[in-house]
Amino acid sequence: MKNFLTKPFLREVLITVALALAIFFAARATIQTYEVYQTSMEPSFFQGQRVVVVKALYWWGEPQRGDVVIFTAPNGSDEEYIKRIIGVPGDTIEIVYGVVYVNGFKLDEPYVQRSFSYSLPRQEVPVDNYFVLGDNRDVSNDSHRGWFMPREHLIGKAWLVTWPPSDWGVVPSFPLTDQMVATVNGT
Repeated sequence: MKNFLTKPFLREVLITVALALAIFFAARATIQTYEVYQTSMEPSFFQGQRVVVVKALYWWGEPQRGDVVIFTAPNGSDEEYIKRIIGVPGDTIEIVYGVVYVNGFKLDEPYVQRSFSYSLPRQEVPVDNYFVLGDNRDVSNDSHRGWFMPREHLIGKAWLVTWPPSDWGVVPSFPLTDQMVATVNGT
């Protein structure tokens, strides 16, 4: 028994435990899972789906139009929302009878399956804020209700759907910036 508890064995156990803890805490700091609780992102995301969120992505870069993000609610509660970024700081946003315009360009939004009819007068997205909308616009508590998502509330970008297994896959990307450039170039 004395051979088992030698210093090299104990050192190996301590190193293994320390490495496991370091990996665990590094993973917790860079990714997390999120369960969808609302219907505001249907048909892209449904209640009960689980999504892996990359928190580290925005440490080195800024959120982009079209990113699906998780953030804490701007009303001061601990509730977390999942929405799509439509406007970044400095953009002008306008909604006319359900048609979204960013910087004067009409968005083609294939992820929106249900029509909606509300309008929103032209407004500029403030510095360090984002204009976010749910894909199920009529039931979504989002920026069309008069608030912006502050940068400090951002948790991360939705990356991978992991539950249920039938929905497993990478979250589709819809780069709205490319769409606006194509419109300008006439393609």
